[in-house]
Amino acid sequence: MLRLRLLSLLFWGFLGITSITLFPIAVLIWVVTLPFDPRKVVLHGFTSFWAALYTWFNPAWPLEIRGREKIERGRAYVMVSNHLSLIDIFVLFRLFRHFKWVSKIENFRLPFIGWNMALNRYIKLRRGDRASVAQMLRHCEEALSQGSSIMMFPEGTRSMDGKLRPFKPGAFSIAHKSRCPVLPIVIEGTSHALPKRGFVLQGRHPIRVTVLDAIPYEEFEKDSIEELTQRVRDRIAAQLGQTAS
Repeated sequence: MLRLRLLSLLFWGFLGITSITLFPIAVLIWVVTLPFDPRKVVLHGFTSFWAALYTWFNPAWPLEIRGREKIERGRAYVMVSNHLSLIDIFVLFRLFRHFKWVSKIENFRLPFIGWNMALNRYIKLRRGDRASVAQMLRHCEEALSQGSSIMMFPEGTRSMDGKLRPFKPGAFSIAHKSRCPVLPIVIEGTSHALPKRGFVLQGRHPIRVTVLDAIPYEEFEKDSIEELTQRVRDRIAAQLGQTAS
């Protein structure tokens, strides 16, 4: 246990030092690209590199990504993933594809990391606030119309036991209204590597990210939002080997 605590201290220290070091570079990229990169594609690419450092240099988190080629460059998706751990954010950046995160507003207040999220124009959400939800939906639709994918965790929060939680319909409402394909993504292994409400790394745990086949609008245009929500949840549950419900 002492060894794990020391390794965790090193990891969080590395995260802090790199955040302080890399944030000024992010600001510089933001300033330089301001005139010609309204979608913040370059800055998001740098942010993906920044986040990738935490899995690249951590031997306890060997990461396998399957199906990345299914994400067509230049195409906007409503990306949805199951949510197990704080690590999920790091591993999804390893896709190295352009998207806008939808994230709770508290994350934008984090020093350096949250400030960089604001520079990237990721999309804020205040949980339980109807006005904020409506604004989030509008911003997602705007991002998709401009050619940026969005990334959401439809469970709304991390699973405590690794079991898939019920999905909220917001992402699927956006897909319907924007006529954009839905791209399901499955994460495995992160709940064991760093459980919810814990900051101590739990030893070596392989992590896998699987990009499933996109569901084009033509396949769900006649579905209700509830039917689409359940269809996507069932696909992710099947990949996880869990019983669909």
